[in-house]
Amino acid sequence: MGMDKNTVIGFVLIGVLLIAMFIINSRSNQAYLTEKQRVEDSIAATKPKVDTVAVLKDSLIMDSLLTARQQLPDAFITDTTNTEKLDTLENEKIKIVFTNKGGQPKIVEVKDFQKFDGKPVILENGKFNKLSYKINTGNNQTANTADIAFISSSKKIISDKSQSISYVLKDAAGKEITHQYTMQPNSYMVDFNISMQGADKWVSQNTINLLWQSEMPQIEKDIAYERQQSHICYLENGSYDFEYVGSGDDKNFKDPVDWLAVKQQFFISALSAKNKFQSAVVKWVVPADSLQVIAQTTANCNLLLPAGSLATVPLQLYYGPSDYNILIKSNNNMENIVPYGSGVFAFVKYINRHFLLPVFDFLRNHIASMGMVILLLTLLIRLITSPILYKSYLSGAKMKALKPEIDRLKEKHGDDKQAFSMDQMKLWKSAGVSPLGGCLPALLQIPIFMSLYYFFQSNISLRGESFLWAKDLAAYDSIATLPFSIPFYGDHVSLFTITATLTSLVISVYSMSTMQDNSNPVMKYMPYIFPVLLLGVFNNLPAALTWYYTVSNTITLILQIIIQKYIINHEKILAQIEINRKKPVKQSKFQERMMAMQESNKKLQDLKKKGNK
Repeated sequence: MGMDKNTVIGFVLIGVLLIAMFIINSRSNQAYLTEKQRVEDSIAATKPKVDTVAVLKDSLIMDSLLTARQQLPDAFITDTTNTEKLDTLENEKIKIVFTNKGGQPKIVEVKDFQKFDGKPVILENGKFNKLSYKINTGNNQTANTADIAFISSSKKIISDKSQSISYVLKDAAGKEITHQYTMQPNSYMVDFNISMQGADKWVSQNTINLLWQSEMPQIEKDIAYERQQSHICYLENGSYDFEYVGSGDDKNFKDPVDWLAVKQQFFISALSAKNKFQSAVVKWVVPADSLQVIAQTTANCNLLLPAGSLATVPLQLYYGPSDYNILIKSNNNMENIVPYGSGVFAFVKYINRHFLLPVFDFLRNHIASMGMVILLLTLLIRLITSPILYKSYLSGAKMKALKPEIDRLKEKHGDDKQAFSMDQMKLWKSAGVSPLGGCLPALLQIPIFMSLYYFFQSNISLRGESFLWAKDLAAYDSIATLPFSIPFYGDHVSLFTITATLTSLVISVYSMSTMQDNSNPVMKYMPYIFPVLLLGVFNNLPAALTWYYTVSNTITLILQIIIQKYIINHEKILAQIEINRKKPVKQSKFQERMMAMQESNKKLQDLKKKGNK
């Protein structure tokens, strides 16, 4: 039983679209390797080791000196000890160390997760990170809150087990600024309220220009790939969008912004305004010496203070995983940060959210091995799509049954392609065969392919899960490291990529052996080119994805053999074709137009031939 040309074209189109998407989404594999080589060269050039303890001490000293140099009027009541004081809020999910220098977060740790090297996941820790704004300190004088030592209060435990801490800056007249942070139990979200007494004294035009600086540290083992998967996300005027971190850029928001988020491959730092930011400007850069830094982001956000002697601006901070099940509970569209589909394939996010994710969660709650979860999920998907596969192979069988008659038409018309095309279409119609019968079923599988592509790249549940030789299904598996880098491939060998490629080649060989017409050189070699291209494209993709393709290809091959050898009946197909020929032929409007166009073209060609004579 064979596959017709349309079926092959369908699968080739799938291959082309997949490759195009892979290249666009990853900003080309060559760019990936170039970035990786740049990082490796930078590491090699950086010989001295950094003494982190000394750096921390130097940081404290510099902060103290900065405070000492800060020229505030005597009327301001601040912490005069010129020393940094740290306080900690901690629940089951996160641990945040706050500093009185500006009354802001200093160190943020996400619990229950580890970096690629086994160390804790620290989203913020460094002098670049800031959450501050400028205040008026006198006539034509301003100061940044990050440079001022606030007076901290004792940590409070509320009745619902929430924890709260406040930082206060006062003047002699009793006007004050309060930064209050409240952490709920079992939550990645922190409430941050800025309260001002006498706002017209502290800020101009009743507006706070909030500065939020966030440095994205390397968390996964491949910094180049992690950078490709990192985004600047935002909800502007109720509409979600994102920007790739890439090599750096900026974004100017003129409409109100609900929240801004710095999203790495699997972790997020976000700032949300309950009353929205009136406007914002965000800039992000990749440091030239970025050995362990994905990017540095600077956001300037305008907050309009409510009228009154006491003004409070409610904000929220999110430090946690890029987990759809967690983010959807925020009720502010933050679940869109999880990239389950984008661009022309944005629609597949609904397949991921409402089908794949619930099934995946059900399976992983009952099966310990994540590799087996992927296998069962793949089996379920292939069984669901098997009717589409059956229709594709059935169309190929019908085409093969008509091949002798099509060959006779070729001999009859010779080089007259127009006449051959018209008679071929009449033959297909009389036999009840659709020329798109093999192509459309193959194209209908594209949403499944793309939804799984996004799903396995973005699902944090796969992170850190091992299977067979793969230590982390959310990263590429490697059985060997090469002493050199191969262009468009890399410097490591992914065994799951090899198995996915080999199973694709086996399917191609089997399909071409059953194809009714392989005289066309393009049709003859294209199915073999696609699997070879996969070898380079897939080598840096997560092991979960390449394991899925290995299993999917194996199941597809088995289904193909079963359907073609044992389910499709050749005699019944021939009998049905004869029955269809006896029925009155009813053409669709599309087919009528096609026939009319072909007849018109044939008449024009006949006239040209007569004119040439």
